[in-house]
Amino acid sequence: MNARVETDVLNHLSNQHLDALEEETIFILREVAAAFERPALLFSGGKDSLVMLKCAEKAFGAGRIPYPLLMIDTGHNFHEVTDFRDLRAKELGADLIVRSVEDSMARGTVRLAHPGESRNVHQSVTLLEAIEEFRFDALIGGARRDEEKARAKERIFSHRDSFGQWQPKAQRPELWTLFNTRLAPGEHFRVFPISNWTELDVWQYIARENIALPSLYYAHQRDVVERKGLLVPITPLTPAREGETVESRTVRFRTVGDITCTCPVSSDAATADDIVLETLAADVSERGATRMDDKTSDASMEKRKKDGYF
Repeated sequence: MNARVETDVLNHLSNQHLDALEEETIFILREVAAAFERPALLFSGGKDSLVMLKCAEKAFGAGRIPYPLLMIDTGHNFHEVTDFRDLRAKELGADLIVRSVEDSMARGTVRLAHPGESRNVHQSVTLLEAIEEFRFDALIGGARRDEEKARAKERIFSHRDSFGQWQPKAQRPELWTLFNTRLAPGEHFRVFPISNWTELDVWQYIARENIALPSLYYAHQRDVVERKGLLVPITPLTPAREGETVESRTVRFRTVGDITCTCPVSSDAATADDIVLETLAADVSERGATRMDDKTSDASMEKRKKDGYF
């Protein structure tokens, strides 16, 4: 009975709106190529950046994406994701630039409060160093407005000052898809072509376009502990604490990032269609269900973005 109901839901779930979202994304990707001298596409190997990469292929043609791919690596990323990142970049013949938080630590520009501190927030420093190194004037990112309230405030073309900072109360208007791309020396833009997509849109598009993803996005067995309402994966970086009970559960990741702050959710979803159905029933946002670094305060993401975060 359940299988028939789920199949019926998928059969009646429209994805015609994806054409409009794809068209908007392609328009923005081409606008960046036309308006800026040294853009780069932020590419982590995660689902949002892979959707954006698919749209870039459609915008320019396979093997003809006119800007390099850039990843800021904390050194604590899931190997399934970084391996997939390298594979996909090689398949496309794209120029992949990887800059590491560990290199910033070696230079002394990043200093951890203690060895076990999450490096996620420190990506901002390494990113700004990469921008200065390559003189990037636009960075294309896969952030969406439905992820988190600070991201919902941000424009598609998000101006950053010469310190890489975002000023939420001084954003440029974007009327009739007209974008003000003027820059002073040292400034740059963060551009978010899939701002208007939702998590459901992303998974419908992945299913429609048959986009390959790292295996972590689908159901698998993993040792976890429950902590602050989240399922924390047991790894050498995130061991169980005294008194916690380790359980083996069937889980998947709704988003992938630094191991020290990214959590899976309980799920049996083994295909993109399964995840579409699961997303329809979800009542907690993607980051709300999976990210420990967003639990520190209600304004934690906005503070990081003001300091130069993605």
